Amino acid sequence: MQRLLVLVTLLITVVNEAAYGDDVQVAVAANFTAPMQKIAAGFEEDTGHHALLSFGSTGQFYAQIKSGAPFQVFLAADDKTPARLDKEGLTVPGSRFTYAIGSLVLWSATPDLVDPKGAVLHSGTFAHLAVADAQLAPYGAAALETLTKLGLVEKLQSKIVLGENIAQTYQFVASGSAELGFVALSQVMRDGKISKGSAWIIPGELYAPLRQDAVILATGRNSAAAVALMQYLKGAQARAVIRSYGYAIQ
Repeated sequence: MQRLLVLVTLLITVVNEAAYGDDVQVAVAANFTAPMQKIAAGFEEDTGHHALLSFGSTGQFYAQIKSGAPFQVFLAADDKTPARLDKEGLTVPGSRFTYAIGSLVLWSATPDLVDPKGAVLHSGTFAHLAVADAQLAPYGAAALETLTKLGLVEKLQSKIVLGENIAQTYQFVASGSAELGFVALSQVMRDGKISKGSAWIIPGELYAPLRQDAVILATGRNSAAAVALMQYLKGAQARAVIRSYGYAIQ
């Protein structure tokens, strides 16, 4: 009888794991918040696994991962940080790939404030320009590179308001705390169109490509859910979502 009870318990455990799946802890760059929330919902529905998402700046996540944070998958806003983690032995070798290529946009919540060629930057007729911290956020570094190539860093320095990450930068502009700012195109695009306000999509020659890499971290080495999520990100459904938010795919 005791042996039968053990077998029944094991069977129930297997059935429960198949039905409910596993959890996977995912660190996600702030620019990828909206698409990842949508992808995670589809991932759970299709696989039974649960993606537990944390959003923030790539630089902050790097520091947390180095300090032992229990993330199992990392979706960065660049390709340099995952490559660095690779070299430091903190990832599953061979798991890294580019899941999206981002675009930078100068955006205002006010219609017609930002013209299609970004001349408003040269006019200086605004009090605050929101920019993500270039030390922590790759989109902030891209914004600084853009301003440098336009020769506007010194002119606009006193107007710059720094966001801790691209999500906070977006909030500065959306709330009106800054009249305009450099944000990720994915934050203001839905189904191939700017959803509100006014924007100038920054030409690619003004900043280095924003190649965004995903990687399984060493803590996720034995996680079936981590492997499943990486495969799901490469699938047609996830790629369609990614494109709908203005990203390119390699």
